Amino acid sequence: MKKISTILMFIMLFFIINSCSKSDDEAIVDCLGDSILTELKHPVDAADSKKINFSIEYAGSDRTLSNVKWTFGDGQTATGLSVSHTYSTAGSYTVKAEVTTKKGSSSECTHEKTKTITVN
Repeated sequence: MKKISTILMFIMLFFIINSCSKSDDEAIVDCLGDSILTELKHPVDAADSKKINFSIEYAGSDRTLSNVKWTFGDGQTATGLSVSHTYSTAGSYTVKAEVTTKKGSSSECTHEKTKTITVN
């Protein structure tokens, strides 16, 4: 009987420690949804084929874009929802956007979008 009580206590303790509140679950779902609803756009500038105009398109309705940190694949970085970057040489580059969305004043989600682009 003593062994059973001890085992049951450990099981209860395990569930208490590893349980998540409803708000944590909702935050995880919100952040996963943000990743799906976010698209990295990269049209080439009409006047300069090495200049790319980057932006993030967010299709969600309950959160807003708060910040984007860009890494252009050539060692250069920038911050902003929409940025332009001119590459010095043609080639393939992997662009990374670290996107932060916000709901209210305290609920933030950050996820990454990457895309390989070809610069002529």
